[in-house]
Order: sequence, then structure tokens, then C-alpha cells
Amino acid sequence: MTRGRRPKSLDHLVLTVRSISTPVAFYTYLGMRHEVFTSPSSPNIQRHSLIFGSQKINLHECGKEFEPKAQNVMRGSADLCFLTDTKVSEVKKVLEEARINLLEGREISVYCRAPDGNLIE
Repeated sequence: MTRGRRPKSLDHLVLTVRSISTPVAFYTYLGMRHEVFTSPSSPNIQRHSLIFGSQKINLHECGKEFEPKAQNVMRGSADLCFLTDTKVSEVKKVLEEARINLLEGREISVYCRAPDGNLIE
């Protein structure tokens, strides 16, 4: 980036996961859409994204990450906070009904862990 230029938005972030299916089930339960795609440089390799609003989370399976990748890839190292129009009490109720263990649940935020250990608020 050159001086005076600023990012305008985040295109995507990547979560490294044990397997693709488990986080897909978790995040689609939270209301995200799962999308499978290929990149022009690797048309024979399927990639996976979770889409919500105009945001995207790409999933890399641990040990099968796409290059280039982060220097120190590690499952469970992310701390993500999502915004919703749903009341926190309703979010808490939905998570409890799904038997998702809540770490903390207050009037303004609910915390839990995704299947790969990432902190979700």
C-alpha cells in the first residue's frame, strides 16, 4: 500500500479447520451460506467459502492449505465477532437449543467456540 491509500473493505479472511464439513455445518446453522468454487489458477481444486452479507470466510483444511498461506497456520487461533439484527437473548436461546456451549452470555454479547476452537462473539 502506498502512502495516502487505505483499504476500503475486507474481501475475505481464512480459517484453517480440521475438516471442511464440521465448520460448514456450524456456520450455516448460524445463517451463513456455503459456497464451493474454483480459482482460475487451479480449476481442478474445490475451495470453500462461508458467505454472509457482503462478507466471506474462506476455509482451508489443515495440512491442505492453499498457497500462498499465512506463515504460522494454526487451527483455533481466530477471534471473530459478528454483528446481527437479532436480539442477543434470541441468539443465546438458539445456541443453547443447538447445545452449543456458551462461554459467556450477557445482554450485549454471547461467546462460544466454533468446532475448531475459534472464539465466536
